[in-house]
Amino acid sequence: MSARSSLAPTGWRRLAAIVSIVTLIAALGLVIIATAASLGGVLMVLLGVLIVVGGGWHAVSRRGLVRTISVLVALVGIMIAVTGLVVGGFSIGRGLTIVVLSAISVGTARVALHRTVKDLGATVSSLPSAPPASRPVLIMNPRSGGGKVGKFHLEDECRSRGIEPVVLSPGEDLLALAEDAVARGADVIGMAGGDGSQALVASVASTHDVPHVVIPAGTRNHFALDLGLDRDDVVGALDAYADGVERRIDLASVNGTTFVNNASMGLYAKIVQSPEYRDAKVQTVLDMLPDLLGPNAQPLDLRYVGPDGEQEDSAHMLLVSNDPYQLDGGSGRGTRVRLDAGTLGVVSLRVKSAAEAQQIVALDAVGRINRFSGWLEWSAERFEVDSGASVEVGVDGEAIMMPPPLVFESRPGALRVRIPRHALGVSPAARATFPLAFEDLVQVASGRSSG
Repeated sequence: MSARSSLAPTGWRRLAAIVSIVTLIAALGLVIIATAASLGGVLMVLLGVLIVVGGGWHAVSRRGLVRTISVLVALVGIMIAVTGLVVGGFSIGRGLTIVVLSAISVGTARVALHRTVKDLGATVSSLPSAPPASRPVLIMNPRSGGGKVGKFHLEDECRSRGIEPVVLSPGEDLLALAEDAVARGADVIGMAGGDGSQALVASVASTHDVPHVVIPAGTRNHFALDLGLDRDDVVGALDAYADGVERRIDLASVNGTTFVNNASMGLYAKIVQSPEYRDAKVQTVLDMLPDLLGPNAQPLDLRYVGPDGEQEDSAHMLLVSNDPYQLDGGSGRGTRVRLDAGTLGVVSLRVKSAAEAQQIVALDAVGRINRFSGWLEWSAERFEVDSGASVEVGVDGEAIMMPPPLVFESRPGALRVRIPRHALGVSPAARATFPLAFEDLVQVASGRSSG
């Protein structure tokens, strides 16, 4: 089945496409006029932004007096940028007009291309219905996501739907609970909790070839996002038990420990390993960055083979993901196009100087960090990391110390996962790579199909 519609657009969609094109052109025209009329102001704004980026970097990578001075420099950069706006004679009214026109263009484009966006879910709606679970079980962590289990009354919701609720108590073994549920006859098993908990229950479901249901009751729910679930519709995710579709997706493992998202070593892993991180995330990051990236920082002992086959002896960060992430700028950044590609995504980062660190901040701010010279990104079915000591690894956000060598492996199609039929079923990265472009609007405006 084609993922794009072959039906001619309705009159309303044609009108929306025309409005979107006209307002987009108008907004771009105003931007060009404003830039041409105030080039000096634009240059001052850019200079101010660069100073803010440089001062901000030193503020997080240094301590004491240097940090204080860096904060003051960043404030000077802000003042220069604001002065540029004044010198350039930027009109508030013109700026608001550009914002309004842009919003209208985006809104009407969504209307014009609505049928095409709906077609993104064709892979879900075209799948055969999975049989309703006869012995459904949902394990839930009442402490995840700030208490979402209680907030959404998931225990009562489960009982009303004939789903057995199993509540994880402090000190209980989640893996043992999942194994026990399967041993008692569960034919569909779900988890309401964060990504680390999802990975544990998914490992049991995969071992016994039992379908897994993801209930987004954690804090971030990255796994649910990449499955195309509505992370705000916690209760609606329960529909997967009775009215769902099933597909096979990949899992990944490091030294036998399963993960659904990623495992990180280096900067991020060291930060989440800190016991202060959960209670004071921002302050912990600020306190640790000078030691991790400052002028006296030492690269970590992480030895691995890069994408060119050359042996690498260090990195400031290594990220291994269950299928590759889209890490460049734009919509869908930080999510995965597919969960069934059968490969690991590997990213390494090495910073050699404070100047390079400033480049990272600047490139990351514009969504182009993959253009940094110390950034490597590739895919592999298997990846190995060696070290002279145990390695701190952040596995789906959970800090673990692991002995080397670390062996990462992709497990293609290892998990049967069920999602509700009403779910879109595709990630933001997949939506971003779906061909919704200016030519689609032109086609709809002309009365032709966008598919």
